[in-house]
Amino acid sequence: MNQNIVITGEGILCAIGLDKSEVLSSLREKRSGIGTMKYLKSSHRELPVGEVPLSNDDMRSLLKDGTLQSQLGLDDAALVNRTTLMGILAVRQALEDAQVDGNLMKEKPMRLVLISGTTVAGMDVTENLFHQLQQSDDALQCLKYHSAGSSTRMIADYFGIFTEYTTISTACSSAANALMLGARMLADGEADMVVAGGTEALSLFHLNGFNSLMILDHEPCRPFDATRAGLNLGEGAAFCVMETEAAATRRGVEPHAWLVGYGNACDAFHQTASSETGEGAYQAMTQALQMAGLKPEDIDYVNAHGTGTANNDMSESVALKRVFGEHMPMVSSTKSFTGHTTSASGSIESVISILALRHGFVPANLGWSQPMEGGIVPTKGKDSCELRYVVCNSFGFGGNDTSLVFGNESNERNESNERNGGEIRILSQVEITSEEELTEIRDYVKPLEARRMGKLMKSSLLSSLKALREAGITQPDAIITGTAYGCMENSEQLLIQLMNEGETMLKPTAFMQSTHNTIGSNIAIWLGCHGYNVTYTQENDSMKWALHDAECLLRSGRCKTVLVGCHDETTPLFRELMGRLGVNDLPAIHSRAMVLKIN
Repeated sequence: MNQNIVITGEGILCAIGLDKSEVLSSLREKRSGIGTMKYLKSSHRELPVGEVPLSNDDMRSLLKDGTLQSQLGLDDAALVNRTTLMGILAVRQALEDAQVDGNLMKEKPMRLVLISGTTVAGMDVTENLFHQLQQSDDALQCLKYHSAGSSTRMIADYFGIFTEYTTISTACSSAANALMLGARMLADGEADMVVAGGTEALSLFHLNGFNSLMILDHEPCRPFDATRAGLNLGEGAAFCVMETEAAATRRGVEPHAWLVGYGNACDAFHQTASSETGEGAYQAMTQALQMAGLKPEDIDYVNAHGTGTANNDMSESVALKRVFGEHMPMVSSTKSFTGHTTSASGSIESVISILALRHGFVPANLGWSQPMEGGIVPTKGKDSCELRYVVCNSFGFGGNDTSLVFGNESNERNESNERNGGEIRILSQVEITSEEELTEIRDYVKPLEARRMGKLMKSSLLSSLKALREAGITQPDAIITGTAYGCMENSEQLLIQLMNEGETMLKPTAFMQSTHNTIGSNIAIWLGCHGYNVTYTQENDSMKWALHDAECLLRSGRCKTVLVGCHDETTPLFRELMGRLGVNDLPAIHSRAMVLKIN
């Protein structure tokens, strides 16, 4: 990448502020937003959370219900879920901050791309109406706006200025991967401007899901502390306006920060736990530093993933020590301010990192008092200090680990932007369209292991392993997945259990395999593949975006082979409900995997 990528506008809503200035004040005053839940109607009042201090009605008022309905073509503004509402508010802030005039954009169109990271999407509305879906046609309408891709589509439709949009869902690294994709598209000349980030609302679904894993603290979280007892969930949205430095100069706007490096790797260890060696985190940080042309001693601050769980904080500490050794910079986790905002955390913490760079301070690691054995010692904060380069870490379920490097100045690099013009060949292609075909999984997987997998896990793994075998490839350089619905069977199981049994004794297995990127990470874990791993979930365009990313990776020279797949499942209940909406002939299972190689 030989074009400098800059951030020229940021928008943010989270537990510590409804815009940049409020967030900055909270960080400097060491004021946490974690407290008793107010808006999420959960029986688990004992669990502190980081809520955005606005009700859905408050947000609709800020956007004006009439405008919201007319822009999105809705009869009822209440169908717009909390994830989408926060996303619209954050994108609006970012565009205003970057001095982007929506009316002018419509008169003089440019290639403006929206990239959003989310997983929960419309779950907050769906879970509230789930018990009515089989009886009420009005309640059934929420399914049109439930998916992660539909949330991004609604945000784009609200503004009416985006020429393309897509959704990345890699759990807690989603928003960081959205920023990384934005930078790549700008560097490759595929966009004139990108608005990238993420948005995620609290829901009963994932509050109870995380609680089933027994990793939620009943007190404010204490990342990297010896007494840490888990994380506090949060919510929010943050988006950044990204463009090349040359484009910003032409527009006469000042860069707020430079995105000088990034890296993504898969830990390839476990669906919800990180490895003892922190391999994925180590590789992601190492890639980001190498791309930026920086040495460990050049980094002044690391905004750590730092969730407050025993596993993450130990694994991340090991990875940080492997990368920085004797040159350990100041490290803190700002999740003790915001809570863990899951899919939105990468962009929320990127905006916090940019605020630290611009205003010369390091946020505190709130709650820390006792060093953990073998762990890093985080900072309690520092005022009035010069920062040149900051690393921001985001690590997701399935070991999807991403690191971004932000600078307060351009960093000239010698990395070539030459594209490989060779032929991209499809070495193999495998398609599975019926459950009967899944018996072939026994040729690749032991019976006991196969029994633990749902049908989507079986079909995605089987099609991928068959495609790799036919291509003569043991391990691809990258795994890119598309899915419109994600792991529907497990998600439905959790919703049914919530409806029938309430918020008690949910099964952790179903939640562990409910995220969209469970599919791609399962393949990576099976293959031991630490390479680039990402999941697109943009409705019917999911495979299109997956193939687009694969081609860009191959042309960039970053890899020679890519495993690309599009995998979806539906349940009898979902097919019945969608049939009432006029959507018929949905397959119970459909997996398509192919191996691409560039000459």
